[in-house]
Amino acid sequence: MRLAVAPLLSSAWSHGLDLLFPPRCVSCGSFGAFLCVACLKKMPRAQPPRCPVCWMPGSVDTCGRCRGRPFAFEAARCPFVYAGVARDAVLALKYRGVSAVASVMAQAMADCLTNWPPKEVVALVPVPMAGPRRRSRGYNQSETLARELSRLSGLPVLNGLLVRQKAAPPQARAADEAARRANVAGAFAVRRREDVNGPLILVDDVMTSGATLDACALALREGGHSSVYALTFARED
Repeated sequence: MRLAVAPLLSSAWSHGLDLLFPPRCVSCGSFGAFLCVACLKKMPRAQPPRCPVCWMPGSVDTCGRCRGRPFAFEAARCPFVYAGVARDAVLALKYRGVSAVASVMAQAMADCLTNWPPKEVVALVPVPMAGPRRRSRGYNQSETLARELSRLSGLPVLNGLLVRQKAAPPQARAADEAARRANVAGAFAVRRREDVNGPLILVDDVMTSGATLDACALALREGGHSSVYALTFARED
């Protein structure tokens, strides 16, 4: 009986909060949902043809950039382009404190996993955030997305496996790809060994140059995890 009461209380509490603070679409501002149906339809899809490794548009084969400088991760996928409504969702999650929008964002990411290798993935690894930035923001948006993705996919989240061992300026301030790579070089490390044997998926909100995901994947591989993939909500084309 007690087990049944908790969900009912949780539902009543959520319903009460919705009455006091009804959800508003983070893009158009309409009431009813954090991403309304109309805005969801406008979300810019990251449709093929795209490089099967970095998911940049324009080629069904591995692009010249990936051939010239391979990433430490096997491949990346992103359901949306970082523009329009997708950008609004990321900014709301990242800077406006609207953490509830992560549940909608994670649904699109979970859909990617149903149609894309890798097979036999064993866990999700959120990209870690520097301590001062996390305390200022109140949460790590990558962890929030990973938790929602875990709820939808059943894959466990390995929080704390990967840590950020040095702070750096936000990647958005870096002028170009070389600066972004220099910004995160040596920034991540595996803090502890996990008894996992199989592919891991890095989870983040946005992929731009891929430098952060690359640095995270390199740290995981150096820590003994040989197969690493990446999944973000959006990709900057």
